Amino acid sequence: MAQGFKHITQVRVRYGETDQMGYCYYGNYAQYFEVGRVETMRTLGCSYKKLEADGIMLPVSDFQVKYFRPALYDDLLSIKTEIVELRGPRIVFDYEITNEKNEIISKASTTLVFVKKETMRPTSPPSYFETLLQKSQANVKS
Repeated sequence: MAQGFKHITQVRVRYGETDQMGYCYYGNYAQYFEVGRVETMRTLGCSYKKLEADGIMLPVSDFQVKYFRPALYDDLLSIKTEIVELRGPRIVFDYEITNEKNEIISKASTTLVFVKKETMRPTSPPSYFETLLQKSQANVKS
């Protein structure tokens, strides 16, 4: 089931996230994508905190990233996050990070799996999550 829910979050590259040249360390991008994903879920109406309280975890099963240009110290980055697929227990997010000049810095994709906290086995997404996605799609089509 394709979704298409999108959200944009902004983060600023902090001094501690850079090397001596002022380039953002590549390993920090995974955290930026996580910020985008968490805020997208929150905007949809379903926080990670709620999922965990309901006994559901969302570990990452796949992460792919492509870097196009460096993010630099003090750059304000926009992280566009899109839920592109929900199929069974898997949910796929695509990301695009741009700088203040609207240049693409990086693109990525993550696949996460809904798992029951007590068994760590895959499970269907909670019905309220699927309902929120369906409502968001209806709002986009309206």
